[in-house]
This record gives sequence, C-alpha cells and structure tokens, in this order.
Amino acid sequence: MLLIGLTGGIGSGKSTVSAALARRGAVVIDADAVVKELQSPGGEVLAAMVEHFGTGILHDDGTLDRQVVADIVFRDDEQLKALNAIVHPAVGAEISRRMDAQAATDNVVVLDVPLLVESKAYETAGTIVVDTDPEVAVARLVAFRGFDEADARARMARQASREERLAAADFVVRNDGTVEELEAQIDACWAWIEGLKAAAQPAEPAGPGTNS
Repeated sequence: MLLIGLTGGIGSGKSTVSAALARRGAVVIDADAVVKELQSPGGEVLAAMVEHFGTGILHDDGTLDRQVVADIVFRDDEQLKALNAIVHPAVGAEISRRMDAQAATDNVVVLDVPLLVESKAYETAGTIVVDTDPEVAVARLVAFRGFDEADARARMARQASREERLAAADFVVRNDGTVEELEAQIDACWAWIEGLKAAAQPAEPAGPGTNS
C-alpha cells in the first residue's frame, strides 16, 4: 500500500480532486464520508450526540441536521470540543480499520482528511494540498453549497491557514482556474503518485549470470 494524504480548506474543491484520483485507480478513504456513516440513525455516535446536544439536532425523520450542529459548534469552542470528543475517536478507529484492510495490497490509498495538517495523526508517503484563494472558496460555498457567508468564514477560521497547509504540502493542486486546468494538474499529480509508487517498490533481484 502506498498511503497518500489529501487535504485542503473548505471550499477548495478537495472532493473533486479526490473523486478524480479514484477514477485513476486510487482507493479513497474519505474521512467526511466516514463521519456521515457513523452519524447515521441507529449508530452509537449519533446517540451520543443526541445525549449531549439534545433532540433538536435531529430532523423529523431522525437523521442528523448538520446545519443545526454547525450553528452550535462553530460559535462555541467548548461545544466544538465536546463534538470532537464524541466523533473523532470513532472516526479514527474506522479509518484505521480501512487502512489495515489495504495494508497488504499494492494499491494507492488516498486518505482524504480535511484536518490532515492540523491533526498530524497519519504518517503518509506524501501530502497533496488542494489550494484555492480563500475568497474564491467562500464564493463557492455560498453559491454552490448554500452556506451563509459568515458561517463559511467561521469554518475556515477554525482550519489551518492557507500558509500552514502549503508548508506541509509535497504536491500542490491549484484550483482557482478552469475545469480543464484542474484536470491537467490532477494528471500531473497522478504522475507524481505513480513516481512515488515506483520508487517504493523493491528492486528486482539480479538474475544468474548478470552483473549486480
């Protein structure tokens, strides 16, 4: 297994890059998707959240109202710590389980984690950072994901800064331009990953009668 980290600020287009790498053959472990699975009705994580925050965080059908939770925690540090204490251990355990399942393969495994730089929880062969101008990211969140601008900026403020992410990057995918420009950068990123994979493979043993 070649483990590659992928991160980027909210609104950067990280999920688009993640999906593109999956189409090129990567196995993606998506932390956000893991969170949503663990927060589904009937699970221990959602039950613990309801115990702490109350039933007001639920829709009428029993599913989690993520916007209500966001409105609570992104304006209250103590509530955010409480949420993280409930969610992070379960998510970490599930990510580890999925990584263990890939450990004996020769797959490229992309660990898609929004807070990869902040957590420093995973040792990877390299880190890809999807970089976008913060103002472009805010505009995308408002236009395409229905965010309130203040909410978008509050969430961005709780993540690593653009400079901190870039300092941790081994490969940067710029996502301020066109779809075509992004695809070209993803092609280059995949070539970089294949180079890492080739370099990590053990050399073939020398055959009889050859110089070594």
